[in-house]
Amino acid sequence: MEAACGGINDMNTQDVIAMFNEYVIGNYGRLPRVITRGQGNRLRDLDGNEILDMFPGWAVSGIGHCHPKVVEAIRKQAGELLHMDNTFYNIPQGQLAKLLSERAFGGKCFFCNSGAEANEAALKLARRHTAKEKYKFITAERGFHGRTFAAVTATAQPKYHDGFLPMLPGFVYVPYNDIDAMHEAFTEEVAAVLIEPIQGEGGIHEATPEYMQTIRDLCDEHGALMILDEVQTGLGRTGRWFGYQHYEVTPDIITLAKALGGGAAIGAMMARPNIAASLVPGTHASTFGGNPLACAAGIAVIEAIEEGGLLEHAVTMGDYTRNKLEALKEKHPVIDHIRGKGLMLGVQLTMPGAAIVSRCLGKGLRVNCTQDSVLRFMPSMVVTTDEIDQAISILDEVLGEGETL
Repeated sequence: MEAACGGINDMNTQDVIAMFNEYVIGNYGRLPRVITRGQGNRLRDLDGNEILDMFPGWAVSGIGHCHPKVVEAIRKQAGELLHMDNTFYNIPQGQLAKLLSERAFGGKCFFCNSGAEANEAALKLARRHTAKEKYKFITAERGFHGRTFAAVTATAQPKYHDGFLPMLPGFVYVPYNDIDAMHEAFTEEVAAVLIEPIQGEGGIHEATPEYMQTIRDLCDEHGALMILDEVQTGLGRTGRWFGYQHYEVTPDIITLAKALGGGAAIGAMMARPNIAASLVPGTHASTFGGNPLACAAGIAVIEAIEEGGLLEHAVTMGDYTRNKLEALKEKHPVIDHIRGKGLMLGVQLTMPGAAIVSRCLGKGLRVNCTQDSVLRFMPSMVVTTDEIDQAISILDEVLGEGETL
């Protein structure tokens, strides 16, 4: 076995990077670290360095890396049934759908493997459910909905379209939170509006209550569907199960992924029952969607959130983190303002943030920069005050080196 694996236990960081360079397509800009272990809010690399992770798993590890409850659920399920195709029923898929529905608007679930797939399913369902003449989708500038063709077309950011033109027809882009533009874009050909309650990749911008209500009203008036991409806002990070629950509107469809599996690959689309009925056999499918292993992980995530009081903790720690960041703002003029909700926070800078992110990582802190000048703080819901204090201390030190950034 050792020979077949190429002496994997003896590999160092450069060996792993060389292996990737030879055998893995280079479509990611990877950092020269080999991560070997994650626990809670800490990572460890192959060279023994510890990293405090304030952007765990690209927001996937919402309850921390390798949460014991998720690990045990996966271990148990792996010994019983790893995969079963959707020709048959399986218990974990039904249980997870029930748990999600009860915490949302009583919808029915379709399971897949990622947020992009969930958004694809939502777009197809909207086209199938609405009148035949309806083929257009309205999405918001700065939004992000995935990398598959319909999802990347829905993503109204030209940088993601470069090299893949022409995009799919029927997508109309409007400025986020612009009520007048939303009114102007609406016609009887619109099948649905797809937006994020809080734009994640777009820089942590929240939808206003008036904007959300306008979308709901226009969809009702024109027989269109309101689809909310909850891939980043879903499963508790904002202090509610779902981002839409901060508003006095109920969507027709929501899409989920990232934190839903606690690290296991899973996506979901939830639709109102009367709308879900349009997705009949033969109209859409996913070979691995709803597999027992991923669904067992999803069940464990929901149980861990409730048993640990993590929705309330997300609010408390979000306020704590925001206060600490506001204090840094008073000290460092490079910080323009802080925005976001719960543990989904953006630090708007007055300069590009790439060098800050790099310096932080060198000192053992992982944060993310999006839209060139927005630092994303999205720690897991099990983060502690001590960990936040450590993160703020490192960021403070890096910002103090401003003249060399």
